[in-house]
Amino acid sequence: MINWLGIDHLFELSGGEVVLGFLTPLFVCVFAFVAHMILPARRVTGYVSGRETGKPRSYRLNGLLVFVLAHIVWALEPLGIPRDWFYRSTMYAIAGGFVTAVVANSILVYTQPEGEQKNKFLAFWFGRAQELQFFNNRFDVKMYFYIVGGTMLSLNAWSAAAWHSDNVADTNPGLFLYVAINSFYVFDYFVFERVQLYTYDLIHENIGFKLTWGGPFVWGWMFLVPIWGLAPVADPGFSTGWTYFWLIGAGLLFLAGWVISRGANLQKYTFKRWPERKFLGIIEPEIIEAGDRKILCSGLWGAARHFNYFGEGLYALSMGLVWGYFTNLWAWTYAIIVVSMFVPRQIEDEKRCAEKYGAEKWAEYQARVPYKIFPGIY
Repeated sequence: MINWLGIDHLFELSGGEVVLGFLTPLFVCVFAFVAHMILPARRVTGYVSGRETGKPRSYRLNGLLVFVLAHIVWALEPLGIPRDWFYRSTMYAIAGGFVTAVVANSILVYTQPEGEQKNKFLAFWFGRAQELQFFNNRFDVKMYFYIVGGTMLSLNAWSAAAWHSDNVADTNPGLFLYVAINSFYVFDYFVFERVQLYTYDLIHENIGFKLTWGGPFVWGWMFLVPIWGLAPVADPGFSTGWTYFWLIGAGLLFLAGWVISRGANLQKYTFKRWPERKFLGIIEPEIIEAGDRKILCSGLWGAARHFNYFGEGLYALSMGLVWGYFTNLWAWTYAIIVVSMFVPRQIEDEKRCAEKYGAEKWAEYQARVPYKIFPGIY
């Protein structure tokens, strides 16, 4: 089965290497924790209010510094660990990450008050606490998860590129574009790290296994699933003209998705912080009043109710096309993951919004902005 899938090269570690691969996520988490705690950070207020104070929570943000430091350390190959290690140890690291997440999540969930969720198994998955901060609020669990996940998404991609360069004679330029796009995506995330404080995860998600496993480990390791099967594959062999068309086309599609997703999130961020301000100085904030709450329905948020997900979808499409193997299922695994994640999230978010703004006002918004994600289609 493994040979048929073309991922047998990810199961070739020796006995000692297997143990090291299993422990790699734990070592990564320790490194990220130490780096996050000792590196300088800017202190900012977010959107979510603390249960104890009723005031917006304060966060230390230095994800970009941790990201840069981790890449420097990786490039220097400390302790003789080769640059392709993260890729070669992928399968064992996922297993180790799963165990790490189970242990950490058990502590994070079952040390909190029971709350509304009485079922312990559901509490394990969905969590009990919405926010957890420690060390005099210097350490926020959610933001730490995303530091680990984002940094490892990029490092795992670069590690696969190192393996590809060493083991494939006719290298695929699409793989290197794939790595560059993913690294830019994460770098951009950390540049705009404060915007994350105004997104669905920070506002609505509780800290349960869904987040403890998903934030650091699914994002950090498993979002790169296409590269598992396609890192061993050579250049698809297009003519020079078609190669440029294919690579430039995939790159432009990614940029379109990035502009939509980043633009939508920045517009929402701008609106939440400065409700009267024009986005980019030109887009008036048009709203629907729902008591003391306001629903933004202009600009990118007038195109669809979850237009940022449409941008993520274009990004996922570019991730499928970038390889040059358009009928290879491996190339489309990320797109499948994205659809399976964001469609249920959109449905859940609409339910929350109907409760938050009231059924009548939410229906008014739905009439004004009829499409959910994809304008004109869905």
